Amino acid sequence: MSQRPREDLSVRRENAVLVKVLLGDAPLTDDPLAELAELARSAGANVVSRVVQRRPAYHAATCVGKGKLEEIRQRADAYEADVVIFDNDLSPSQIREIEKATGRKVLDRSELILDIFASRARTHEARLQVELAQLEYTAPRLRGMWTHLERIAGAGGGTGVGAVGGIGTRGPGESQLEIDRRLVEKRVSLLKRQIAEIDRRKVREVRARKDFFNVSLVGYTNAGKSTLMNALTGAGTLAEDRLFATLDTLTRRWDLGNGRYALLSDTVGFIRDLPHHLVASFRATLEEAIHADLLLHVVDAASIEAPAQIAAVHGVLAELGADKRPLLLVLNKMDAVGDPSLAAVLRQAHPEALSLSARTGEGLEALRAEVERRMRGEQRRITLSLPAHDGRALGFLERFADVLTRSFEDGRAILEVEIAPRALDHLHSIAADVRHAPL
Repeated sequence: MSQRPREDLSVRRENAVLVKVLLGDAPLTDDPLAELAELARSAGANVVSRVVQRRPAYHAATCVGKGKLEEIRQRADAYEADVVIFDNDLSPSQIREIEKATGRKVLDRSELILDIFASRARTHEARLQVELAQLEYTAPRLRGMWTHLERIAGAGGGTGVGAVGGIGTRGPGESQLEIDRRLVEKRVSLLKRQIAEIDRRKVREVRARKDFFNVSLVGYTNAGKSTLMNALTGAGTLAEDRLFATLDTLTRRWDLGNGRYALLSDTVGFIRDLPHHLVASFRATLEEAIHADLLLHVVDAASIEAPAQIAAVHGVLAELGADKRPLLLVLNKMDAVGDPSLAAVLRQAHPEALSLSARTGEGLEALRAEVERRMRGEQRRITLSLPAHDGRALGFLERFADVLTRSFEDGRAILEVEIAPRALDHLHSIAADVRHAPL
């Protein structure tokens, strides 16, 4: 087994054997390790072999059975694998036992995802969030994962002068494990304070945009959110055919036509069984989705896993507390659908969804029209009187209402508008002197 410490969880440029344990009667897809293979490739690994075992329960010591563990070892030897990656979450003791049996580094699904996020983090904010997630995942596993935790310092014995480490090391003694845990706790505490400040700043930034209609792109990783963002706003954000290509939230102005626009935000992609610590750490980045006026749930309609991916996104939204936000399902990549029956099943299950292709531009106008309709809401006609110098209130009405007539009298603007109740409530919150006049 490689002598690199367990803290080094990178899999870049390494040969990997993939393993998945299915419990009971869990459904078996055509390629149960397809997603893990994509994750491994996104991390830079070269997948050389795949192993799947169905069991009634996980083996307490090694997750897989004894015979399957030997098969994994043989495959790792035959393909000169450097790492074994499980599509299941493993306990520290299971990792230790599998590493001992195979002579290879062993990662579980959560560690692999954390490694990918670490390699993608570019901004200071993203790096802090990834580091916190890694430490919170690793801290409970210190005893089972690290190999250098010998007892250091202590009184008596070991040498002719009576102290293990000589002068300066005599005392009650403290294990390296305890020192490491204390250091980790201090670092986690510092990161949480820094991220809490980021949270507060992000909340202020999002709330400062309440004069605008805020739309947030959410969806499974690699569903085409960044490509759609570029097609709608010309943002120029990174769009690659790989998982988690984008970690940082980007917000751009989206022209909806008719003189109206919204603020459109692209967020980090979701995935099945996204590590809980990662969701918690990236809450600041996902603040756009939590407070959005409308979520555009982008789905890869060309993927046979689309129904399961939709369910996974709903699960993450629920964990974030954003599952009650207004949502519009967008079936993307329609140009890449090879089997028309897949799209037909999706449309039947989600008749309200819009179909489009961000790559070709098909369906984008229909999306713009639907978002504008939702921004305007169910409108009613009303005449409003407000100070003619209140530019903020007048600008708000131009964006969120249909202004039918306008006139000016005694320093006041008189406007006949069609406006949604929600927009009218917000107008009253930002303007001190708004009067309703009879039609």
